Amino acid sequence: MALVIQNVRLAHRIYRLTVQGSYSARMGQFFMLRCWDAYPVLSRPISIHNLTEDSVSFLYRVHGTGTWLLSALQAGDKIQLEGPFGQGFPKPQGRTALVGGGIGAAPLLLAAKEIPESSVYLGYTGVPFAVNGFHEISRNVTVKSGGTIVDAVDPSRYDTIFACGPVAMMRSLAQKAEGTNAKLHVSIEKRMGCGIGACNSCTLTSAGSSRKVCTDGPVFPAKEVNWNDLHRL
Repeated sequence: MALVIQNVRLAHRIYRLTVQGSYSARMGQFFMLRCWDAYPVLSRPISIHNLTEDSVSFLYRVHGTGTWLLSALQAGDKIQLEGPFGQGFPKPQGRTALVGGGIGAAPLLLAAKEIPESSVYLGYTGVPFAVNGFHEISRNVTVKSGGTIVDAVDPSRYDTIFACGPVAMMRSLAQKAEGTNAKLHVSIEKRMGCGIGACNSCTLTSAGSSRKVCTDGPVFPAKEVNWNDLHRL
């Protein structure tokens, strides 16, 4: 069990949880979190927001019993972490952009730390949150509230783009990147049971075959994603 250092409400249903401990992980990977005994049965997969020498942080949105229980944690409480799991973002090539929509900003802060010269684009439907961390790392941060952040991104300016957010946003970005040299990788969110590929609950179609978000992803090349399949989730 690990010790909670801080659990801060940043916006409506949005929290940042910081847990004590030294962890090694790649940008785009996730942990399975739980702070309860029996119910709900499953732990919750939450992407890594930040890493320091003695802590790991998670940015999450409350949308069910598990995340509601997480939101009640206070400094000094105990929490169980399993991971890191999954395939994170690959090593970028050339000019890089990070594009996040809403809670999709979560896995991009660690990416921004590893690629400080990257351009960051963050879009929100309401009041922006978790933006200061990006400003502390990158000189090139674009924040937009309302509309779509995709309008602010010119894929032809970049060799690599990492994106996370609503399916519609990532699909729109993928269409905009068509015909450019930009290699777009997207982080997919899907319900998971185990996080290690045993339960098959997070299976989707990618590159014409059945793959698991927990072990084959959550990051996939956008060109391999069946967007119509994701819209049926």
